[in-house]
Amino acid sequence: MRVTYNNAFMYLAYSLLLAAAIAIALPYFAVQGLRHGKYWPNLPERLGRLPRGLAERSARAPGAIWIHAVSVGEAVAAAPLARRLKARFPARRLVISTTTIAGQQMARERIGCADDFFYFPLDWAGVVRRYFQAVRPAVVVILEVEIWPNFLRVAGESGVPVVFASARVSERSYGRYRRVRGFFRRAIEPASLFLAQTQEDARKLVALGAREERVRVGGNLKFDVPAPAPNALAAWLGAEAARAGRTPVIVAGSVVANEENAVLDAFARVRERHGAALLALAPRKPERFETASELAQARGWGIARRSELRLDRPLEPGTGVLLVDTIGELAGLYGVADLAFVGGSLVPAGGHNILEPAALGKAPVFGPHMENFREMAASFLEAGAAAQVASANELSRLWLDWLAEPARREAAGEAARRLVERNRGAAERVVEEVGALLEALAYRRSL
Repeated sequence: MRVTYNNAFMYLAYSLLLAAAIAIALPYFAVQGLRHGKYWPNLPERLGRLPRGLAERSARAPGAIWIHAVSVGEAVAAAPLARRLKARFPARRLVISTTTIAGQQMARERIGCADDFFYFPLDWAGVVRRYFQAVRPAVVVILEVEIWPNFLRVAGESGVPVVFASARVSERSYGRYRRVRGFFRRAIEPASLFLAQTQEDARKLVALGAREERVRVGGNLKFDVPAPAPNALAAWLGAEAARAGRTPVIVAGSVVANEENAVLDAFARVRERHGAALLALAPRKPERFETASELAQARGWGIARRSELRLDRPLEPGTGVLLVDTIGELAGLYGVADLAFVGGSLVPAGGHNILEPAALGKAPVFGPHMENFREMAASFLEAGAAAQVASANELSRLWLDWLAEPARREAAGEAARRLVERNRGAAERVVEEVGALLEALAYRRSL
């Protein structure tokens, strides 16, 4: 990619602003690091300290496929794609980067076929070049739309195609990008292909400056994630509910700050009619585990924390809430749920992935704030495969209605499962496009 004087100034200004933003945020990072162990553990790698042996392993087999998945949700979605890419190109190294520590843990757990894992470099050209020289990628696949201008610039200079898979542009991001459309257009120019989740995402990308011939609708990789397998906690919970008559079982997953009380209020109303009901409450972020426990205890309910649970023992009598204070066990719990709520949606947090309960035949319930999954939520509601509520009162009424009408609840769950099945196939489309790019690259280099 040719860098003009204006572009060089743009990248310099961007790099300086990024440095200033990080400097301003350092006190916050320091506090979060001390309290919750966040940010600091992955900082050396993000600043360019390569994992031991990465460069040597890459030198023996250049031409890697590099997948970047920012956090937990993207890492889960990357797993079926990674397996297909490894099967299609077994001679190529497959490397996975993430931004967050939780994402790295999930990637290592779910993507056993990968050859290396590391943290994504901070977007300074020198640090990015160090990783490109070490990894020696033939192609980079970035999940969703995470724009790092210096990364894309170095990829363009290195002749490495970059594919944005499962590309999505939320309304909030679209508004921000439109304000800096000129910068955004130049930043994404090196990208080879955008495989948008929906036609609307494709339209937004073109409106923001992506070349129309580089934008296609490829679908959402999250639909290709297999239905969650039963885990030890789910098996124990199902057996415990049957043994002690602890029903209904309600699973509230990915619950965020300022949403816990609404879920607990709705559950309290359910318990007025169903005194043996049990709530499995899974906060989205580990730093909310303690707060969620305190909020539940304040209502006088017995609390069982998953981190302290012995799966060879029954629940203590009087336990009303199972606090899922672990990572990676939530998805399997939806399989034993009578009712499923997906959080980040009763408050303005953009919503979370509703496909995990849906794939298990459980109709997801969510709040009004599904901006990050707008099209997906709309398709589920249109198919009668989900329900949307606006408050704790509406949530409790819906739960009670569905408990009183199990046939209605089960029909919605079956509609949800069928909808997931119909929308699979995005991963295979990405594999085909990556294959075409690699073939074109090999042809150009043979000339």
